[in-house]
Amino acid sequence: MSVSRPRTLADLQRWRRTRARRSWYKRSFRLQVMLLVGLLLAGMLLAQGTYLNHRKAEIISQQMGERALAVAKTVASMPQIINAFAIPDPAFIIQPLAERIRHETGARYVVVGNARSIRYSHPVPERIGKPMVGGDNDQALIHGQFYVSEATGSLGTAIRGKAPIWDEEGNIIGLVSVGFMMDRVAMDVARHNSFGWALVALMITLGFAGAYWLSQHLKKVILGLEPYEIARLAMEKEAILQSIHEGILAVNREGHITLVNQQARRFLNLDDEHVLLGQPIREVVPNSRLLEVLRRGEQEFDQEMWLGDHPVVVNRVPILHEGEIEGAVATFRSRREIVDLSQALTQASRDVDMLRAQAHEFSNKLYTISGLLQLERIEEALALIHQETERAQAQMNFLMRNVADAVLSGTLLGKLTRARELGVALEIDEQSSLSCPLTPTGQEVMMGVVGNLLDNACHAALNGPSKEPNVRLFFTDLGEQLLIEVEDNGPGVPAQFAESIFQEGFSTKAGKHQGIGLALVARLCRQHGGAVTLEESELGGACFIAVLDRSICAQPDQQQSQQRYQHRSQQQFQSSTKNSDYDG
Repeated sequence: MSVSRPRTLADLQRWRRTRARRSWYKRSFRLQVMLLVGLLLAGMLLAQGTYLNHRKAEIISQQMGERALAVAKTVASMPQIINAFAIPDPAFIIQPLAERIRHETGARYVVVGNARSIRYSHPVPERIGKPMVGGDNDQALIHGQFYVSEATGSLGTAIRGKAPIWDEEGNIIGLVSVGFMMDRVAMDVARHNSFGWALVALMITLGFAGAYWLSQHLKKVILGLEPYEIARLAMEKEAILQSIHEGILAVNREGHITLVNQQARRFLNLDDEHVLLGQPIREVVPNSRLLEVLRRGEQEFDQEMWLGDHPVVVNRVPILHEGEIEGAVATFRSRREIVDLSQALTQASRDVDMLRAQAHEFSNKLYTISGLLQLERIEEALALIHQETERAQAQMNFLMRNVADAVLSGTLLGKLTRARELGVALEIDEQSSLSCPLTPTGQEVMMGVVGNLLDNACHAALNGPSKEPNVRLFFTDLGEQLLIEVEDNGPGVPAQFAESIFQEGFSTKAGKHQGIGLALVARLCRQHGGAVTLEESELGGACFIAVLDRSICAQPDQQQSQQRYQHRSQQQFQSSTKNSDYDG
């Protein structure tokens, strides 16, 4: 069957209205609920009403039959009826008695017949003396039974009660047939069933009214949304929860987990198949503090904790509904990422400060040289130029000769410049050496370890008792590991802080965003097969010894490319004083 497509704007609008009329009942949740509940209730009531009315009709018919049989038994046992069979004209006695009984009982007829089924009584007197009609007299006349039958007689179809008549010697001399017409039975059944059907109709009406109210209530509960809208929102919510970078964990009022996203599973080191929903939060994350939030109903923001082996910053919020606490939600974000971001911002600020200081220093020296030249003190100007050149050249020659990695050389040269600006004498031990280049990961690790240790040492030396701050650096890759030693003449680290100094967030310095550098150094060392320890320095302050695995060094097939890179870097090494110090 072909479907014509709309050709004009009016046709398109008419087609859309037609489509809307065809599909509105599919989209209306309210109508769906009302029809579903109403039709279900109507079907149940109709089925029950049909059964009850049918059963009622059977009971009424049965009662009519039993009534007819009881009247027939009574008539058959009357002495006047039995004695009347002995006279020449039994109908003279039986007909008046039968009619009186018929009127008193409401039966349609009370017929008394002899053993040959000849009538002695009948509502129509002209039919007295004629045979009884229906063919259902044998059980009474032959077998002497009392029974109820349904047959069609001269007056129509009726429910009959049949009873045999015995004489004093026990012989069957006749029978009694009492009948109630079926149309009257049907009228009685209809009269009784009409009330039942009216009650069923009333209940169906009330059922649809209740279904309408229920649909209105459900529509209000689901905020007026349609089922397909709820499904779409649920899918969107699930996609958002699983894609965001923060871990989310939710519990109900009993403290059982109801929601956990992929990031939270990664924090807990659990695979996707691990079942968490429904488990008590106390068993999965004992330190989550969500149970305290459920008990007190108070919000907690930017709290630090460990989730698995991840340091995280957590926010905890109770779920309230009409003033009652229904559950709680905790969101986690990695503290390491926050620390890395803070480090990057701090490093950028330090780079700017260092470049500003270098620009200021060289500006002063250029002004000095300019003044000497204007005073025609050429020899002094040349001596100052040679002095600065020799010092910078000596530092670069040492780094080029003893450090095989150009990136680390640039970092150390930047730290030397920074220390000089701070007024700290930074010395690199003459025995220091790095004989092989570093991998890209190794460069990041070495810059983080060396940079943070030197920064802390310079800060400690500046705040120490000596008026001449001094820091010494030694590094070597001889053996199976890389060794870095950084010592200063600062105040040292108190013994009670020796174990805590490497914990994230712990610091002896005042101010915010402290306690990061040494914790980062310790983490980098652990991740690359080493460790960092604290000893007392020969200079009088602290000595930090960091050990790293040689896996961060380039393999032989990588060294050639590293050497080519270093050869190109050495040609540009004169401008490396612009490199910023790195703090990991």
